[in-house]
Amino acid sequence: MTTKTTERVALVTGGSAGLGLALTRALAERGWRVITDGRGAGRFKEAELPDGVTVLVGDLTDAEHRDRLLAEVTAHGRLDLLVHNASTLGPLPMRPLAEVDVADLQQVWRTNVGGPLVLTSTLLPWLRTADGVLLSISSDAAVNHYEGWGLYGASKAALDHLTLTCAAETGLTAYAVDPGDMRTAMHQDAFPGEDISDRPLPETVVPRLLALLDARPGSGRYRAADVGGEA
Repeated sequence: MTTKTTERVALVTGGSAGLGLALTRALAERGWRVITDGRGAGRFKEAELPDGVTVLVGDLTDAEHRDRLLAEVTAHGRLDLLVHNASTLGPLPMRPLAEVDVADLQQVWRTNVGGPLVLTSTLLPWLRTADGVLLSISSDAAVNHYEGWGLYGASKAALDHLTLTCAAETGLTAYAVDPGDMRTAMHQDAFPGEDISDRPLPETVVPRLLALLDARPGSGRYRAADVGGEA
């Protein structure tokens, strides 16, 4: 693999809104070359992303889209950071597990577990060559049990497990990070009609993620609130 750029390269999935957008902006402002994706072209038009960001519109569960992401990484010549941020709550409104069917399970698992797993496997050679970092955005629902959050929480627990197993199997540095509650469209979807203005903006979590990447502790599951960095 021939390195074509000396700048660090990151791929952040789901970068059109919320934490993915905030992290994409912050990395670009730090001089990273950032590749990001999302399913809605309209959101990216409103995002006003800085220079140094390459946007690919598509769905991570689609093999052709993943091939395009691989081609973009190959064009850059390296990959220093892969962030699995894109996810789905599943069917709305969120329902108890007794009301979940196989189709619901397949939808959530493909987006929150299957897509990230296959993309990681595809990009693993690039990450290992660069001694890069794998970062998966988790949730407290992966370790706690809330009514209606079972399907989503189980998928995040699975993502945590796959992320850290990848570290154990390959020696890659990998983190599963619980960002805490945030004022995002996804969080609002989980609480329709409720006022979530008391939740912190995703921009307040980004310094914690950057501090983790700078400190580069051992692979593991972390809470953003426990990581240093100006919030």
